[in-house]
Amino acid sequence: MSKPLDIVILGLSLSSSWGNGHATTFRALLRGLHEQGHRVLFLERDVPWYASHRDLPNPEFCDLQYYASLDGLIAGHADHIRQADAVIIGSYVPEGVAVIDAVAALSPQRLCFYDIDTPVTLAKLDADDEEYLARRQFPLFDAYFSFSGGAVLDRLEKSYGSRNAVALYCSVDADRYGNTGEAHLWDLGYLGTYSPDRQPTVERLLIDVARRLTDKRFVVAGPQYPEDIDWPQNVERIDHLPPTEHASFYSRQRFTLNVTRADMIAAGWSPSVRLFEAAACGTPIISDHWHGLDELLPHGEAIIIAHGTDDVVAALSQTSDARRQELAASARSRVLAGHTGLARAQELVAALLALQPQARVEHPGQHRISA
Repeated sequence: MSKPLDIVILGLSLSSSWGNGHATTFRALLRGLHEQGHRVLFLERDVPWYASHRDLPNPEFCDLQYYASLDGLIAGHADHIRQADAVIIGSYVPEGVAVIDAVAALSPQRLCFYDIDTPVTLAKLDADDEEYLARRQFPLFDAYFSFSGGAVLDRLEKSYGSRNAVALYCSVDADRYGNTGEAHLWDLGYLGTYSPDRQPTVERLLIDVARRLTDKRFVVAGPQYPEDIDWPQNVERIDHLPPTEHASFYSRQRFTLNVTRADMIAAGWSPSVRLFEAAACGTPIISDHWHGLDELLPHGEAIIIAHGTDDVVAALSQTSDARRQELAASARSRVLAGHTGLARAQELVAALLALQPQARVEHPGQHRISA
């Protein structure tokens, strides 16, 4: 192996999994980097909504530090940013446009972007919404790591000016996700923060199913669901489930449901971390459909793709235990072979090493903040 890399990551959150999917994605990736011997400094904006819900305030696999403002970020970490082998800025970082300009002005050896929300990002940019990334900033990055693959990578390069778009999917920490051996408590469960564009699918593929199959048990775990949702009596609600309880949650389901955001369905090739976590736990998965899913987890072999309520009713009513176990084993084998945090970390390091470190010039429109 090449010498260990010194990497700085500025991300939405590592310390708190509350209301976001970034934390679990970063945790699996960073544990993989740590296992390979690489050093990571993770810089997280100190905001009250995560500070009050921190479930990993002191990770053992990286150096996690908080900053209170953009000025504090640069004043406290400019030297490390300049000297690191690579600096990676994530999507949805507060004041992201200003952060990117300020970090780029420090001329790091390799500057990259990790978009854990690629379809959402592009939809926002197409609507002239530059909340955390500006169109003019794409050429600043030596590599643009994307949560989505497939045709999205060509679009990033041809339409947005990315110099090097690379797929970097989410992943699962195989040491922390496995079947716990607990008895099944629910016939179908769903884990996900409330999202208006996902809720109609949750209605069709779980709530409507629960109304039809009154003898079966269901569960929905995740925060921010409106109080006016009419939950059937056989649907249990869990407001928030920290990652330490995910394996137990999946293991107690006969099937688990995966529901995808509308922008990610439109883009395709955007697997959610729920797919990999559930598969690693040996829980059979029922999912809505998007382009590329069948190539990652083939329908009927490693997953059941549902287009409507009837498909889920049939799966819950007609699938034998032996068939469930076959689906689960196939998905688990595929995920452990290529979608663990260690596998993803190896992909990231290989991509970083392929980039030539270079001196950087200040670009028009960049905001330089003195350290």
